[in-house]
Amino acid sequence: MTITLITGGNKGLGYEAARRLIELGHTVYIGARDVERGRSAAESLGAQFVQLDVSDDGSAAAAAAEVEQREGRLDVLINNAGVADAMLPPEDVTASAMQAVYDVNVFGIVRTTHAFLPLLRAAPSPVIVNVSSGLGSFGVVTNPDRFESSFATVVYGSSKSAVGMLTLQYAKALPDIRINVVDPGYTATDINGNSGHQTVTEGTDAIIRLATIGPDGPTGTFSDRHGPLPW
Repeated sequence: MTITLITGGNKGLGYEAARRLIELGHTVYIGARDVERGRSAAESLGAQFVQLDVSDDGSAAAAAAEVEQREGRLDVLINNAGVADAMLPPEDVTASAMQAVYDVNVFGIVRTTHAFLPLLRAAPSPVIVNVSSGLGSFGVVTNPDRFESSFATVVYGSSKSAVGMLTLQYAKALPDIRINVVDPGYTATDINGNSGHQTVTEGTDAIIRLATIGPDGPTGTFSDRHGPLPW
């Protein structure tokens, strides 16, 4: 049985990824900051729940201890939890505004990866999938044919660029783990007011593909549901 943890799994992309992986036979743990919402989502899916606030070191450590006690290992970690910024104009961007977003989108991945690394190494073929965005791709946002090039997201975009570099460096440093980053695409979720043109199922295609690779699968890659993306 494959043991999988999805951060921010109580709604949107995380919820749909959990549903699809459960259908594939995974035992899925939904990590959520809000206990009531997390438990409700887990119960509706037939998943397990673990309280996890990715912005808190102690919460990440406690979640890892709980999964270790219950399962003894973790096969797949999906770092999905993320927040959007307020699309502030550049002159209104402050360090504190950036810190609040980075604390979840960037440092949250570091906290969770650090806490669960011993459990991942206890698995035979561990996998990490980091969820990013096309807005974090230098190649995408400088391509006038891509709609992402029309946005100036100083805070959110730069945080997702950092996720790409984190993924590359982790993949180099941890060759025993398959570590990749994905862009779900512009998907209708709460983070964009459900304005995306993709369904959540389409938005989780790349997540599911990279979450189900074997020991010979890729590592250190960036892709969406259509294939490789430029960094």
